[in-house]
Amino acid sequence: MNYWLLKSEPDVFGIDHLIKMPRKTEHWDGVRNYQARNFMRDSMKKGDLAFFYHSNCKEPGIVGVVRIVREAYPDHTAFDPKCKYYDPNSEPAKPRWFMVDVKYDRRLKRPISLKELKQQTTLKSMKLLQRGNRLSVMPVEKSDWDHILKLETACC
Repeated sequence: MNYWLLKSEPDVFGIDHLIKMPRKTEHWDGVRNYQARNFMRDSMKKGDLAFFYHSNCKEPGIVGVVRIVREAYPDHTAFDPKCKYYDPNSEPAKPRWFMVDVKYDRRLKRPISLKELKQQTTLKSMKLLQRGNRLSVMPVEKSDWDHILKLETACC
């Protein structure tokens, strides 16, 4: 099993939006970074777990856990000229962008803020905490995953 972190802005598509979706499942679309796309397309597998991370908000941080329930397939939003994720260079016969389907697993017992994550010396090599890393999809090492889950019950 692989572990991931998926970033989304809570006012655009937050964990509460996912919870309200039919079967608490939705496609993770709109990824327009090649490295993030490659992670989804080439490495994400059905059954993998991912942290749901709220970004670009007052208190960025990890708020929940989702499960990958469908492996990468072409991102149809790239083909729709009316969509904000439209890419005229992506065609159904030769897609440039991909998405996966995620299913809500659970909320964390408490949000774990970016500030708190940065205070964890054990997590210093985590991609999220690397200077200049703004990817919306990134792998998480198993040891980092386990450490973050332990923080969930720690007093802050």
